[in-house]
Amino acid sequence: MKRIPYTTCQPPKIRFLKGLLMIVAASAVFASAPQVLFAQKKFDKSYPASKNVRLNLVNRTGTVTVQGWERKEVRISASLERPFAQIEPQNLSGEIRINVVQDNHGRGEVGDVNFTIYVPYDSTVDIETRIGNLNVSNVQGGFVRAHITSEGDVSLANISASSVSAKNLIGNIFFDGIIKPGGTYFFKSMSGDVNIRIPLKSSFKLLATAPSTRNIALGSFSNSSMRLLGDGRRVVGKVGGGEASVTVENQRGTITFLRR
Repeated sequence: MKRIPYTTCQPPKIRFLKGLLMIVAASAVFASAPQVLFAQKKFDKSYPASKNVRLNLVNRTGTVTVQGWERKEVRISASLERPFAQIEPQNLSGEIRINVVQDNHGRGEVGDVNFTIYVPYDSTVDIETRIGNLNVSNVQGGFVRAHITSEGDVSLANISASSVSAKNLIGNIFFDGIIKPGGTYFFKSMSGDVNIRIPLKSSFKLLATAPSTRNIALGSFSNSSMRLLGDGRRVVGKVGGGEASVTVENQRGTITFLRR
């Protein structure tokens, strides 16, 4: 006698309820999967590079982290949030160029793009974004520029470049590095704390301005050559022989010099 499958022997109502439970269970498993799988996608690519390659990156929103390493290559990793932006890096002669604004022109809003980029130690780094944090560490090329046109923190750690420029509107700026003879260093914020940590033996001319707070703390770098102007809104003077130039502006925040 032919055996009838057990499932077909069950009443239609029971089979319906079981099927419904299976659908609900599958939906629960799907919903419990990490949301990042559906909210983000990844970009990962490496490019051969000379030790003094130039990185030029323009982002819209998101965090950008650049780190120096010993390899002669640039590795770009990015996580993209919906709606996904287009990323089309260009490997030019001696330069890696990424322009998220240009690559997505006319698309309206796109999601955050969070970059982690490794570059050779001697690279030149030129990065900017509209909103988001910019972090650069372990770079000793000729030039480091980190600009935020709206809101975000700038952190420059273990930097040994002869030219440094860091700007934002709202957010903190932190610089930890070497002031090189003949170098130029510029830091500007509208609101936030600007902290500069450098060796005590540094030699530079200083122009520091904090018009709203008059909060300029020179710490160990205070000396008899420093002059207070405008009822303390500005400090002018030099440290050591004055071989480099350091300019700091903070409209509504503090300026602090720290010994490295």
